Amino acid sequence: MGDLLKTVGTIRLEFFDPKYKQQLENYYLTEEHNQFTSHPQNAIGLCEEEEGRAPVLILSDDQTAGFFVLHGWEGVKEFYGNQKALLLRSYSVDSSFQGKGIAKHSLKLLPSFVKEHFPEINEIILAVNLGNLVAQHVYKSSGFVDKGIRAMGRKGEMYILHLEL
Repeated sequence: MGDLLKTVGTIRLEFFDPKYKQQLENYYLTEEHNQFTSHPQNAIGLCEEEEGRAPVLILSDDQTAGFFVLHGWEGVKEFYGNQKALLLRSYSVDSSFQGKGIAKHSLKLLPSFVKEHFPEINEIILAVNLGNLVAQHVYKSSGFVDKGIRAMGRKGEMYILHLEL
């Protein structure tokens, strides 16, 4: 898995590297954000335990600004039948970086990142809670669409959103 990838301004996506572990210890999510996503340290622990999960950092000038996991078929099949899809999960932006366009830029970089590292993938899906209106807006404005699929999560009903590549 490559190091440096596509860049928009000073934002880039990079597979997790232990050299960023210290930054993740200081990664902060508000209580509101914590109710909808996993802290990166917890998500990385799951990635180490379960094959098919790839942790990805959102870097802004080499600072960890955000994080997400790309999960293969084992994650996708809970929600959808496309075996050539990846599940975007545990997406977050550190509270100190919010309001700076990090989410928008990182999601703009996502399709080319996936095509480069997972050339067989033709779609990215994600699950977003009905109550998480801010995230719904960010995802939809980044090209994700609602095809009417719903699922139940730990915080209630979720929309399954899709981005075709």
